[in-house]
Amino acid sequence: MGAVKTKRMPRAVREQQMLDAAVRTFGQRGYMAASMDEIAELAGVSKPLVYLYLNSKEDLFTACIRREAKALVEAVRAGVRRELPADRQLWEGLRAFFTHTAQNPDGWSVLHLQARTHGEPFAAEVSAMREEIVVFVTQLIVVAAREAHRDPDLPEREVAGLAEALVGAAESLAAWANATPGVTARQAAATLMNFAWAGLGNLMEGRPWQPPAGSTAQ
Repeated sequence: MGAVKTKRMPRAVREQQMLDAAVRTFGQRGYMAASMDEIAELAGVSKPLVYLYLNSKEDLFTACIRREAKALVEAVRAGVRRELPADRQLWEGLRAFFTHTAQNPDGWSVLHLQARTHGEPFAAEVSAMREEIVVFVTQLIVVAAREAHRDPDLPEREVAGLAEALVGAAESLAAWANATPGVTARQAAATLMNFAWAGLGNLMEGRPWQPPAGSTAQ
């Protein structure tokens, strides 16, 4: 009996096939437990071919992080229409974020759980993606401030802090939503919008919360 011949396909297509299998395996089993044998079998290729295309398990995992990070950032940016009011822009961005993470739970697991728990250089790849989203959210908050005031008086540090807090909340909520049956992307986005926008709206209108008078806390 001769060797089974696999159908030839373009390298780029074959590589994406391997990455699909790797994201699924890393996302469900974790980086340490995942094996190249398992990934190759799921992709329908030989293990030597995986090594030929992607060099090592570390390089394969890094490629997965980069692909999933790029897809998430692109999904969020594509979901926001600049002609909309600031609150609608934020809503559409959040809905795009939660829709993408719900539709790609293994990819989100790779980014939010696996990459962050295995040190450098994996954590640095995720940090770069996160920073891009933070910058994007910062711009949305600045737009909201401009809509609320002709001369907005929001310090740069405060805007940056708000963006960090909002992104951090979105990350935690996405992990919770993916682990909680029945929670839709729309519900998750609405939950965060109700939590965040009420406070942001007061801030934009010049009604920020202040610590109690006489408080000695720094």
